[in-house]
Amino acid sequence: MSVTLQIENHIATLTINRPEALNALNGQVLKELEAHLTALKSQFPATVRGLIVTGAGEKAFVAGADIKEISALGGHDAVHFAERGQRIFRQLELLPFPTIAAVNGFALGGGLELALSCDFIYAADSAKLGLPETNLGLIPGFGGTVRLSRVVGVNRARELIFSAGTVGAADALQMGLVNKVVAKAELLATAQAALNSIMTKGPRAVAAAKRSILEAHDLAVDAALAQEAKHFGELCGSAEVKEGTGAFLEKRKPAFAP
Repeated sequence: MSVTLQIENHIATLTINRPEALNALNGQVLKELEAHLTALKSQFPATVRGLIVTGAGEKAFVAGADIKEISALGGHDAVHFAERGQRIFRQLELLPFPTIAAVNGFALGGGLELALSCDFIYAADSAKLGLPETNLGLIPGFGGTVRLSRVVGVNRARELIFSAGTVGAADALQMGLVNKVVAKAELLATAQAALNSIMTKGPRAVAAAKRSILEAHDLAVDAALAQEAKHFGELCGSAEVKEGTGAFLEKRKPAFAP
């Protein structure tokens, strides 16, 4: 299997499993990733309430797309390849539960684009991140030009993409590209702890908050505010809100049902 899935205590872990190729994204990886993401969405909230995406081995999270496959593309095939990756990464971005990219090594090209499709990026202190496509005469094709500029700002995105530069974990943290930097040995445990904390909150409230934040990027301000009010109204009166407000008034911790 090029992508493995493990589910434990409501946390799913997807591992890109091509360590011999630095976990490069090829057609098989994309196919398996898409299938897993489709299945995971259907398991919320009863079975899955959080996701970690990481890479197998010691060197790489994902070191990019498979160059051999890219070199054979041309014309419409190249457009379809980019659109396929964009669709799958958007599927990841739209999952109704929190997602963390646990970047354990190189996150380059499609690897950084994969990480940027998650809600949070946690990086090992030895990680390297970048979008080096211009070295190949290309540009990022799986959403990198869009998501990187939203995360670090247009000027930083231009600098990283035009120069094909890479940044270490500490610099990535400083510019807001990653949320947290830890020792590699602590990476998965740190991501799991963060998800466990979020999972003490109302799962439908977290899903609605995530959806509203994403919509704020895609809509004009007035339309985004209308969506926020809509999601707020949909939650009010629900069993989840009754439990949350009841627990607050009774001075106890809420116990949200999946």
